[in-house]
Amino acid sequence: MTNALQPETTTVSFTSMTAGTREDYELLERLEAEFAAGTADRVLEQLRSLAGSLGGYRIDRLEHSLQAATRAYRDEADEETVVAVLLHDIGDLLSPHNHSELAAAVLRPYVSERTYWIVRHHGLFQSYYYAHHFGEDRNARDKYVDHPWYQDAVDFCHRWDQSSFDPEYESLPLEFFEPMVRRIFAREPFSAGRE
Repeated sequence: MTNALQPETTTVSFTSMTAGTREDYELLERLEAEFAAGTADRVLEQLRSLAGSLGGYRIDRLEHSLQAATRAYRDEADEETVVAVLLHDIGDLLSPHNHSELAAAVLRPYVSERTYWIVRHHGLFQSYYYAHHFGEDRNARDKYVDHPWYQDAVDFCHRWDQSSFDPEYESLPLEFFEPMVRRIFAREPFSAGRE
């Protein structure tokens, strides 16, 4: 407990975690909670960084994300799904070869297992539209054909992901989706140990 005459400690006393005290770990827990409260801001900033990314497409990744989320919203998808669609490609800049897994990992503490699974596998499911052009199996997603969320992932890609590269489509602005993102990331996180 800190008395009124002493300033509150803002760093731990240890240089090795084995020497940490209860007070050290309580401090770290409080600071981590404060940091975690800013997750939505960092996620939105990462999404904004997709502007101008990945040349070759007729729109950038930010517009693709907005367009896909707008389609999901206009299809009356639930809020968790709309946010997942909005954020499905946020891993592109840091991890282009497994962006689906990175985006899913960011969402995982705040969304259902179903939503997590769909985002995690959307890259494979999306390859249905182009893999055959490279001599690869466009039906590689069918290894999950008996999975309960297989069709949901097919629909995610067909309805919202693969169809959202249209420069003429009128997307809703990011500001429209920000309150939704903030509500999802304000949820009490699921247990960190779930598999």
